[in-house]
Amino acid sequence: MPTKKKPPVTPSPERRSELLATAAEVFAAQGYNATTVRRIADAAGMLAGSLYYHFDSKESMLDEILSTFLNELWEGYDAVLDAGLGPRETIEALVTESFREIDRHRAAVAIYQKEARHLAAQPRFQYLVESQQRFEKAWLGTLERGVADLTFRADLDIRLTYRFVRDTVWVAASWYRPGGRHSPEEIARQYLSMVLDGIALRP
Repeated sequence: MPTKKKPPVTPSPERRSELLATAAEVFAAQGYNATTVRRIADAAGMLAGSLYYHFDSKESMLDEILSTFLNELWEGYDAVLDAGLGPRETIEALVTESFREIDRHRAAVAIYQKEARHLAAQPRFQYLVESQQRFEKAWLGTLERGVADLTFRADLDIRLTYRFVRDTVWVAASWYRPGGRHSPEEIARQYLSMVLDGIALRP
């Protein structure tokens, strides 16, 4: 009798997530171009050929890492922007959501900071450009509202403030470690107390 072939085993979502987390850490530490599939496989404790059973290329891994991070980020941001909050409350909520994303996707944030500019030139990563445009619109629009309704100082340089807030929030990915002394919400509170007192209109 002919031997029946065993059906292919579908990789579990948990194993796939573990491999993506490992790849994200390697990309963040080594840089995308310097990282090989073999290096990721070594870090995951498997043969390089076995990694192709889960992903067809390191580009696919990077795509999934970044798109997952940005999709979650925008779920949180859209909820904030749709909540009808005032300008200061919106800034507070966006900053808090940003630190929560750093807590959930620290390596992905680090990759985004290092790699987004040159990746955005590739058709596969065009969504990075679109996300950056949405990000800028959300923050600039909120700051402009705050100046218009006298929540923030009239002499505020909107674009400079946006760049300062953006960069000082996301650079936290370089030092933040999940499970540390402070929760992302506590870090956001401390950060906001330093930033907002500098842009709020004094009575």
